[in-house]
Amino acid sequence: MRSRQRMFAAVMRLLLKCLRLGRRRRFKLLRQVEQLWHYGHLCLRSLLYNSFTNGDVVLDSLFEPVYWLVDHVTRWFGVVFVALVIGLTSSIVAIVYICLLPLILQTYTPAWICWHLAYGHWNLIMIVFHYYMAITTSPGHPPQAKNDLTGVSICRKCIAPKPARTHHCSICNRCVLKMDHHCPWLNNCVGHYNHRYFFSFCLFMTMGCIYCSISGWEMFRDAYTAIERMKLLEKERLQVAANQTYYQTPPPTFSFRQRAFHKSVVYLWVLCSSVALALGALTLWHAALITRGETSIERHINRKERQRLQKKGKVSIAHGTGAGWGRARPDVPLPVPQVFRNPYSYGSWDNWKVFLGVDVPRHWLTRVLLPSPHLPHGTGLSWDLPPCVTEQRAPLLAI
Repeated sequence: MRSRQRMFAAVMRLLLKCLRLGRRRRFKLLRQVEQLWHYGHLCLRSLLYNSFTNGDVVLDSLFEPVYWLVDHVTRWFGVVFVALVIGLTSSIVAIVYICLLPLILQTYTPAWICWHLAYGHWNLIMIVFHYYMAITTSPGHPPQAKNDLTGVSICRKCIAPKPARTHHCSICNRCVLKMDHHCPWLNNCVGHYNHRYFFSFCLFMTMGCIYCSISGWEMFRDAYTAIERMKLLEKERLQVAANQTYYQTPPPTFSFRQRAFHKSVVYLWVLCSSVALALGALTLWHAALITRGETSIERHINRKERQRLQKKGKVSIAHGTGAGWGRARPDVPLPVPQVFRNPYSYGSWDNWKVFLGVDVPRHWLTRVLLPSPHLPHGTGLSWDLPPCVTEQRAPLLAI
């Protein structure tokens, strides 16, 4: 009996020791996992810590995969977009020559025939020339030899000096002089050397679409009415064919040529009107930027800078007036308000002359109304006063 009790006690002691040992090992394992977790968290914070981190930085980091996808899709689909522009424009030109031009020559007066032939071919030449030049002309890049390059900042992507008004294009993966934006319809960046070609293409394409929409309005109405009549007669013909007797004659059908003609006119008018609205809005937007002497990127930068300086009270909210500054005593004159002004703006009229390269009055004909491959003012590396500017307006406060 005693031997059994001793054996039972020994077994119980051994079991308790095993339980205590397993408990110690379990707590030790938990402590090791906790230490590894704290160490990993510390390493991650040390790698990602930045005193300038805020909500915008976190949001940009989260959207970085989306930006990468858009950049690569735009880069690979640029050729497709260019082919689409050429294909749609060629289809409109083919419809005009095959369908509309014979009708114009048969029905219009000689004066209107001369007008349509002269204006239509001039507009077409301007569109083709400026689109070709916008595609094939390099926007301009900083030189590879960085020793003699004067930069106002360092590009974070290229790790190289970046001249004024130069920005990095994530699609081209290069810095672009006076970059405005990357245009997928050109498969090229819009920069210092092809900005005029891009705007001229948008302007003349808009003018051509408006011209086609206005000139073809009556033809569009007739063609649309004819197509509706075709549908109605086709429906009647099917009904007659279903209940046809020897004494009934089916309605006449339209030929393939008539159907193609009317549908082509409708296609031309709808496409030209849609492009005129969309591209016209874009052209007006860029015209406003050119009037202010800015690019699309600079407008965003200048707006942010203006808001920042207004919060600090360094510029007046009401430009050119003393509003917002206040007057403590009636006999104390108002301080002269600081006005934020773009340093690359020379006034509305001079901005257009600089952009179009108009130095003398005859250039309005030879360089604006006729195809001209002349280079813009400056090299894009420095921005000296162009010779066509009448007076220099020194900004009181600018970036």
